[in-house]
Amino acid sequence: MAKTAITKQLEDAIYKETSKQGTFCCFEVTIGWYGDERVDYMTYNTKGEWRCYEIKSSKSDFHSKAKKTFVGNYNYYVMTKELYEQVKDEIPSHIGVYIGRVLIKRPKKQKLSVEEQILKDSFIRSLYRDSKKFYDSNNKDLIVNLRSKVSRLEKQKQQEVNTYIKLTRTLREKFGRNWQETIGINQ
Repeated sequence: MAKTAITKQLEDAIYKETSKQGTFCCFEVTIGWYGDERVDYMTYNTKGEWRCYEIKSSKSDFHSKAKKTFVGNYNYYVMTKELYEQVKDEIPSHIGVYIGRVLIKRPKKQKLSVEEQILKDSFIRSLYRDSKKFYDSNNKDLIVNLRSKVSRLEKQKQQEVNTYIKLTRTLREKFGRNWQETIGINQ
């Protein structure tokens, strides 16, 4: 089934929030060989902590029969504020909640519910799957090109901001503090 726009936004938000030095991340981690459980998003950090995230985009998604795979030391729901308001009383006390990038409910530390080696093997297989997709895409320079483009656009933006600041300063010097009114600009 195709992901909804809300699901994609939530995935992007939790990735941006958790992707930092010392933390390794992966989407859609299948637990065990030929496992029937899949964690929507999982992180492992240099402190040896496993965190599992279930991404829920709607009330029907929250109540679906799909298993909620909370096998980590810390487990979370990632959802919209509207959904949280609808289901907050149904969330177990040991499960944390992110609304986008904002942690609004802290989880309680749990013992792993699967052997750590199974988690490591599952994590590595899923990371390999993603890297293989990227490699097989025959577009190996994509990330390098995109980063270069972002860098150019950031420099261009800064130049435009500097030009705006200089122009504003010049107009203020020429027409005074209320220069917008003087030259007929309504704010």
